[in-house]
Amino acid sequence: MSKSFFQNTIALVYDFDGTLSPQPMQEYTVLPKIGVEPAQFWAMVNREARETESDPMLVYMRHIIEALEREKVDVKREDFAAMAGAIEYFPGVATWFARMNAYVKRRSRGQVKLAHYLISAGQKEILDGVSIRKHFKRIYASEYHFNHHGVATFPKLLVTDTLKTQFLFRINKGLELVTESINEHMPEAERPIPFANIIYVGDGMTDVPSMALTKKSGGHTVAVFDAKSERQRAICMKLLEAGRADFIAEADYRKASKLSRRVALLLDAIIADVAYRREAFEVRQENRGRK
Repeated sequence: MSKSFFQNTIALVYDFDGTLSPQPMQEYTVLPKIGVEPAQFWAMVNREARETESDPMLVYMRHIIEALEREKVDVKREDFAAMAGAIEYFPGVATWFARMNAYVKRRSRGQVKLAHYLISAGQKEILDGVSIRKHFKRIYASEYHFNHHGVATFPKLLVTDTLKTQFLFRINKGLELVTESINEHMPEAERPIPFANIIYVGDGMTDVPSMALTKKSGGHTVAVFDAKSERQRAICMKLLEAGRADFIAEADYRKASKLSRRVALLLDAIIADVAYRREAFEVRQENRGRK
């Protein structure tokens, strides 16, 4: 057992499409590149996925490569990253991360750290180019294999709704590289970021497996919605009523928003819990070996 308390990091884990950005990232980036209308493209992808019983993300990634090939356009890793400049965010996202870091540092008197993670079914090559990239300790997302010419040829990593939960366990156990096995048992006391220290922020039904795991394991969840969409608000209400989300709020990341206040409340609760667990740990250390 460790001689010092180390479970003092809070993980804020985000979905991307619909959570930090109003539209799927592809609609700002690769779809305009190949001149495809988004609604038509997604309808085609979903239809093929149903008819062939395929994963929609694999169908999407293949169609992008085939479309680029038809247009005789070579897209390399740096090209995907460059496209990310067109991505738009919900209000306040640009300043959110530094503000939350400062909040945790102030409220915990420097005793608790905050780490931000992104888990997305979208493309990592695009996400590596977003303006907010520097704020994330790690990004988990679907990836392409690039051949010896540096051109995307086929998917090498697929992140689906259910596979997102794998990355929550990676964060929880501190085994963050995808090459590291997470299958071995690890006692709760040895996990760097217990689920009680995790807040998952998502926007819809694709986040249900991650929200369910986080809540079941003692963590916290927030569902956000675009204020312009009654449909998205209704989905978040379902998540709230089903016990998947602790709170729901408009995807407004500005300082005075309900989302900021509700996430701050969760952070305060975790900071207090960490302080309690740290003190309990020190009491046991002080009295170890005594009868």
